[in-house]
Amino acid sequence: MSSSPTHLSFLAGRLSPPFSSERVGLRPQRVEFRIPKSRFSCSAGQSGFFSRLGRLIKEKAKSDVEKVFSGFSKTRENLAVIDELLLFWNLAETDRVLDELEEALLVSDFGPKITVRIVERLRDDIMSGKLKSGTEIKDALKGSVLEMLAKKNSKTELQLGFRKPAVVMIVGVNGGGKTTSLGKLAHRLKNEGTKVLMAAGDTFRAAASDQLEIWAERTGCDIVVAEGEKAKAATVLTKAVKRGKEEGYDIVLCDTSGRLHTNFSLMEELIACKKAVGKVVSGAPNEILLVLDGNTGLNMLPQAREFNEIVGITGLILTKLDGSARGGCVVSVVEELGIPVKFIGVGEAVEDLQPFDAEAFVNAIFS
Repeated sequence: MSSSPTHLSFLAGRLSPPFSSERVGLRPQRVEFRIPKSRFSCSAGQSGFFSRLGRLIKEKAKSDVEKVFSGFSKTRENLAVIDELLLFWNLAETDRVLDELEEALLVSDFGPKITVRIVERLRDDIMSGKLKSGTEIKDALKGSVLEMLAKKNSKTELQLGFRKPAVVMIVGVNGGGKTTSLGKLAHRLKNEGTKVLMAAGDTFRAAASDQLEIWAERTGCDIVVAEGEKAKAATVLTKAVKRGKEEGYDIVLCDTSGRLHTNFSLMEELIACKKAVGKVVSGAPNEILLVLDGNTGLNMLPQAREFNEIVGITGLILTKLDGSARGGCVVSVVEELGIPVKFIGVGEAVEDLQPFDAEAFVNAIFS
C-alpha cells in the first residue's frame, strides 16, 4: 500500500447501460476508468482498487437504473396527469392546462416558488410560439427541472480529500433513517473495495450501538463503540478516527445521535464532535451528510436550515422516497438551500441507497 497521500473522490453518476466502450488509462499513482454516459470518477494510488471498482460499476449499472426508476413510482403516478393534459393540448386551452399542471407539481411537493417559476416560464414560451406541441411542453418542463438541479446540485460526489482516513459524519433527526443510511453507505463503499470503519457515536439511544453493530457484521466492516454508559459522542468519534489513522482505514463513517433541530444543547454536541475529529485528522470531517425523511416533503426544509447553520451541511441523503408521492421535495430542497443531494433512498434493500443523478431523477418522475 502506498504511503503517499491518497485522494478519493466518489462521483455519483448516472449508470446507463449498455456500455459500448471502456477506456482505461494507467499512469503512476493514478488510474482512471472512463465509461460512456457515466459521471463516476475516482482517483487514488492503488490501480487494483480501481480495476475492481470499474468492473463493479459495469456489472451493477442496469439494476441501479431500474432501482431509481421504480423508487419514484408513486411520484410518477402523481405526475402522470401531465401526460393526459398534454396529449390533446391546443393553444386555446393553455390556461386550463397550465393550471392543472401547476396543481400536479404542488401535490408532488415541488413547492410554490418553484412551481410558479416553472409554469410561468412555460406560459411565456407557449405564448411566444417557442412551444407548439404537448411533447415540446413536456420536454421544456423536464428541462426546467433539470436546469434547476444542475445549477445548485453540481457536487454530488463524495468529497473525501487527500488524507486517510476520510471522515464522514451522518446527522439528522430521530426516525429519519440515519443509522440505516450509514449502514447502506458502508455496504456500497465496502463493495467498491474501500476499507471502512464505523463509529457508533449515537450515545443517547440505547439500541443505536446494537443496530450499528448489526450493520457492521452485515457489511463486513469494523466498528468502534462506546466504553461505558456515559461515554460522550465526541470521545467515541475521536477514538474511531485515531484507530482509522493508525490502522490504515480509507473511510471512517461516524453515526451521531438523532436530535430535533430545535434542541440547541444537542445541536451544540454536533459542534463538539466536528471539532474532535478535526483535531485527529486535519480538515476532517470531509463530509457532513444530513439524512432527511422524504415522507416529510417540504417540512424537511426547516430541519435542513438549522443543521446547516449549526454544523455546515455538505450534502443530503433523502430517504424513504419509494414510499412517498412527494418526490418534488428533492427539487425544493436543492433550490431553496443550495445543498447537493448525494444519495437517495428508494427502497428497503441494502442496495437501495443510490447515488443521486439529476437526469436519472427527472426521467424517473416524468417518464
